[in-house]
Amino acid sequence: MSRNGKAAPEPEGGWLNSDEQRAWLAYIRIQLRLTYEMNRQLLADSGVSLADYDVLTALGVADQGRMSVTVLAAQIGWERSRVSHHVRRMGTRELVTCGLSATDKRVTEVALTDRGRQVLDQAAPGHVDLVRRLFFDGLSVELIGPLTKALEGVYANIIKQGTLPPPVDWRPARD
Repeated sequence: MSRNGKAAPEPEGGWLNSDEQRAWLAYIRIQLRLTYEMNRQLLADSGVSLADYDVLTALGVADQGRMSVTVLAAQIGWERSRVSHHVRRMGTRELVTCGLSATDKRVTEVALTDRGRQVLDQAAPGHVDLVRRLFFDGLSVELIGPLTKALEGVYANIIKQGTLPPPVDWRPARD
């Protein structure tokens, strides 16, 4: 029942079965806790948020440490407006610069600064240690391959059916 006492509409494909519900709740618990722990660790150790780290990491592997706001948004799975606001705030801390592209004045580019690279290089080891400790240490070696395959399949489905454009370098995984 809904709050107004009327029967809630049933989802098109029906409700999740017990196995689906268990898997979904396990994922949600992990996603929320991992996000909290990664953000806490990055702020404590490096003074950057997980959102900052996502931007810095994407720029850190980009050609010449720069990309358009639109490409960056697709790369990290954010809306363009969120990226624009966030990189503007990062710019005040001199982690990135924002400006018009030299090759296309209609495009706003974000570039990693030397300070941003230094912060990324300082933050990465602690972040990797945390990911290994919280995520991979909870898995047997035999489960990493099947989990990877399952997650890649879910991601491909999200790209196919979702509303954000895929990252420019995204290719479906091949078996």
